[in-house]
Amino acid sequence: MLIKQVLIIPGRFVPLAVAAAAVALLPGEPPGALDWTVALVSAVLTIGGGTWPLAVALAQSALLALAVPGTTVGREVVQVLAAWAVLELVMRRGERSPVAAPTVLATLALAAATAFHAWRGSGGDFAVSVFWVVVVAGAATGLGVHMWSLRLWMTRYFAKAHEAERLRESETIAARATERTAIARELHDLVAHHVASIVLRVGVVRHVVADADPRVTSVLDDVHATADSALADLAELVGVLRDPATVRDDPHQPMLDPADLPAALTDVVDRIRRSGLPVRVELDPRVTELDAIRRLAVLRIAQEGLTNALKHADRATGARLRVALDDSGGVRVEVSDDGAAPRETAPPGGFGLIGLGERVELAGGTLTAGPGAEGWLLVAELPPVHSEAHR
Repeated sequence: MLIKQVLIIPGRFVPLAVAAAAVALLPGEPPGALDWTVALVSAVLTIGGGTWPLAVALAQSALLALAVPGTTVGREVVQVLAAWAVLELVMRRGERSPVAAPTVLATLALAAATAFHAWRGSGGDFAVSVFWVVVVAGAATGLGVHMWSLRLWMTRYFAKAHEAERLRESETIAARATERTAIARELHDLVAHHVASIVLRVGVVRHVVADADPRVTSVLDDVHATADSALADLAELVGVLRDPATVRDDPHQPMLDPADLPAALTDVVDRIRRSGLPVRVELDPRVTELDAIRRLAVLRIAQEGLTNALKHADRATGARLRVALDDSGGVRVEVSDDGAAPRETAPPGGFGLIGLGERVELAGGTLTAGPGAEGWLLVAELPPVHSEAHR
């Protein structure tokens, strides 16, 4: 709206400059004060055509009739601007018919003023008067109707395009809701069922072997807590998938608040430590300033990297997680271990690194994984949010 006002409002003053140039530059008798007055008054009237088109059209026709005696170039300028005023009135009718009382009245006023102008200029020649009425009033009205029809066609075209876009969006949302419901149902009926069974059975084992080696009960307690946490996460995920209010959201929008990221990373590290692998953490406190997509990417990289270190690092005595932000806002996540025999290929039998690569690519970054100085090194680099890749 602001751009339209910036472009249209100055455009209303163009006739003022054109009228002044016409009076000053058109050949013929030198213009007098009356020529300047008539031309400039007509140009000033044109400025109000966008708000009061009928009033301006009638005023221009009246000025044309009054300006006949004593002017030369001035009345020619008024003739053009009076025709333009009628054209604009007809063109701006919106979806209403251009044949209506306002347009008929303005056309008749222009025709009468033009006839009077031609009658005086031709010495009373009726044929010349009729000719100029047809040329001026007929052309202004006809061109106005044509432009009105174009505006109406364009309005209806964009309305149909908008409706088609709205329909496509509705169909997309409906398809997304159907898919999310199906995924939620499978998660609840299949995955959550098995995880709940694990929680129940581990709980039973804890009671059966209550007097077992403390190391065994410690492991069982950790397995029970991990499975119970996974079950809670599954319940939350199912609830989000089934919530109609989230269907319209960005499908890549994660469920992680800024303040939750350090705590979530701490939970991941604690879980790995309880499983027997010491982890050293270097966490930049500015991670809470990351946007939603990069927050979740950092968390998933840490989860996958540390889990792979726990599962696949041969004779590893420790791992390291480092999350750092540079001055431009870019993020570098490193997960490494000190396994005695560096792996030459990625851990087999899963899609973890593939999924991480897709997630990092979504954030506009790069992911590399391979042998490091001692063991395995996973590095993800995420660009600042204002970079072209992220957009």
